[in-house]
Amino acid sequence: MATVLITGASRGIGLEFSRQYAADGWHVIAACRNPAEAEDLDRVNGDVVKQALDVGDQASVAALSEAIHGEPVDVLINNAGVYLDRNVELGEFDYEHWRGSFEINVIGPMRLAEALAGNVSRSKRRLMVFITSQMGSIGDNTTGGAYAYRASKAALNAAVKSLSIELRPREVACLLLHPGWVRTDMGGKNASLDVRDSVNGMRRVIENFDFERSGSFLRYNGESVPW
Repeated sequence: MATVLITGASRGIGLEFSRQYAADGWHVIAACRNPAEAEDLDRVNGDVVKQALDVGDQASVAALSEAIHGEPVDVLINNAGVYLDRNVELGEFDYEHWRGSFEINVIGPMRLAEALAGNVSRSKRRLMVFITSQMGSIGDNTTGGAYAYRASKAALNAAVKSLSIELRPREVACLLLHPGWVRTDMGGKNASLDVRDSVNGMRRVIENFDFERSGSFLRYNGESVPW
C-alpha cells in the first residue's frame, strides 16, 4: 500500500487530497495543527491517520518525524500555507505578517522536507510535492500587490529548485504545483475553480510525474508556470 503524508489536511485543498487518496486505497497520514478538532477528517472513509503538526514549530516537526518511526512516505504533499497580507498596500505593511508568511510558506515546508527526506527516499514513489502559487512567479506578475505572499512563494520556489538538485543522487523528485484559484477559505467564494477539480488535476500531474522533470513549476493542469 502506498503512503501519502499531507500537511494542512484538516480543510480546503489538504482535506480534499486526503479524501481522494483515501478513496483510492492509499494510507493517508493527515497532518494538521489540531487533530482533535479536525472533525471533517473523521468523516473521510479509508485508511486515514491524523497526526499533529505545526510546520512553524521545529519541535512539532521533530515529533511528527518520531511518530512515523521511519515509515516510507511515497508522496509528501507540503500543502500548509498562509496568505496574511491580502489587500495590503505600500505604506500599510505589517512586518509580522512578512515574518509569518516566510515562517509557514518557506521555512515550514523546507523544515519538513529535511526531516522526512529519509522517509521519502525509502519509498517506491519518492516524490515531494510543494503547493505553491502562480503569484510566486516573477515573470507572471502583472498586477503587483500581495507583497509578502508573493515573496514567500517565490522564495519557496527557489528553495525547492535547489532541493531538487541536491536530492537527485537519492532519486527523490520535487514538484512545485500551482493549484489554481480555488474556492476555499483562502481562495474565497469568488474563485474560479472547485477544490475537487483542482485536486483531481494535481493528482493527475503527480501520478504522471517522472523523475527527469524534478524541480518543475507546474499548474494543476500540467502546464508550466514561468519562474
